[in-house]
This record gives sequence, C-alpha cells and structure tokens, in this order.
Amino acid sequence: MNSSIYRYRHSQGGLAAVEFALIAALILFPLLFGIIEFGKILFYWNAATEATRLGARLAVVCDLADSAVKSRMNALFPVIETDHIDIAYKPDGCTTSTCIQVEVSIKPINVPTFNPFMDSSMKFQPFRTTLPRESMRSSVIGLSGVEVPNPVCT
Repeated sequence: MNSSIYRYRHSQGGLAAVEFALIAALILFPLLFGIIEFGKILFYWNAATEATRLGARLAVVCDLADSAVKSRMNALFPVIETDHIDIAYKPDGCTTSTCIQVEVSIKPINVPTFNPFMDSSMKFQPFRTTLPRESMRSSVIGLSGVEVPNPVCT
C-alpha cells in the first residue's frame, strides 16, 4: 500500500512546474506587461500635462517669444514637436498690458505601446492649460529698485 502512494507522489512531481508555467504564461506575464504599459501611458500623460503647465506659466509671466516657450516645453518633454504646440493670447490681438489670459495647447500625441492585444499606439486627446494674465515681463523691479531678471524666465 505504501509503495503505491510513493509511486503516485513521484509521478506527480513535475506537475507543479507545468501548472506554474501555464499560470505564468497566461496570467502573470500579461498582467505584468499590462502594468508596465499602463505606467508608461500615465508617464506620458503626466509629462504632457506638466509641459502645457510650464508653457502657460512662461507665456503668462515672461515676455518671451512663442518659439522660446515652445523650445522650453520641448526640452521638458521631447516627444512633443514644437509645431504641435499652440499659444493663444486672449483677447485676440492684445498686447502685454491688455491681455487677459494665455492658453497653451498641445495637439493629440501618439503613445507607442508594445501590447500585442491592442493597437500599436494610443492617441491622447489635446492637452490645454489656460492661465490669467500676470506680469508678462522677463524682468522685475527688485527690493533695491533695480530691475532684475525674472527667475521664472531664465
């Protein structure tokens, strides 16, 4: 009797490794790669949001040219091409003293994914940040009455 139980246990010895391989291949690895892809998508989302916030802040506080604002945004998040960035001062045709707000937006961007079960890229909606007017000057008058460069603009 004991010999048949002994033979049964030894004949089932490799079954645990096969079960683990099936579970890992069907559940564990797809879940792991899905978490990695989701993390990458969230990173892109956050970086695009921060780039629009930086662009709006620079456009509101500094009197920089649009190309300088776009290049700073591109330096923060290189996936964004400068021709996909729009900067609009409201109302249309205003000057630095008459503008009410600035709107910076990014056209939809593609996020490349490596998931075989989904499309090879995911498209985000346009990102947009609007801020009210502040100084719009690259230099400010300091405590001593001397004009100093605005630290945000440098």
